[in-house]
Amino acid sequence: MDEHKDDANMDMPFSIGHGQTISQPSLVLNMTLHLELEDDSKVLEIGTGSGFQTALLAKFSEDVYTVERIEPLHQQAKERLHAEGYTNVHFHFGDGSRGWEAHAPYDRIMVTAAAPETPDTLTRQLAPGGRMIIPVGDTFSQELRLIEKDEAGNTSSTFLEHVRFVRLEEDGG
Repeated sequence: MDEHKDDANMDMPFSIGHGQTISQPSLVLNMTLHLELEDDSKVLEIGTGSGFQTALLAKFSEDVYTVERIEPLHQQAKERLHAEGYTNVHFHFGDGSRGWEAHAPYDRIMVTAAAPETPDTLTRQLAPGGRMIIPVGDTFSQELRLIEKDEAGNTSSTFLEHVRFVRLEEDGG
């Protein structure tokens, strides 16, 4: 990674290999701020990637459950974050479109890949009073959406900005 140190101050997306990217830092920050994390938040992150956003989420919440479908990225992020001393991050290798039912419900959900529509599986795993950030749309036109679930279980969706993310891939089965 040392060969990319000169790029670290640039506010732009960056390739992390395996056809994946990390979003520009300003977008990562904006998405994180919209979650309105609290010290006791239980967070589900879909798309661990390099672990950059995972680390940010872990700094401001109680526990982060993160799912990555690309094994080398999953392993690298796990090793990196463990080496950095993060003890409140729980890693799962698998299909992020399915969430991580075993630990649901979650107070906050961060999705870092675009879905054609908000997956019902993730909405069901969002706790009443919870917030989810997700890019929604096709390959060329996506909207970053804030999904909020009220105490009665009703959801609302708010447009935040236009974005472009890699696709949220679903594994068969």
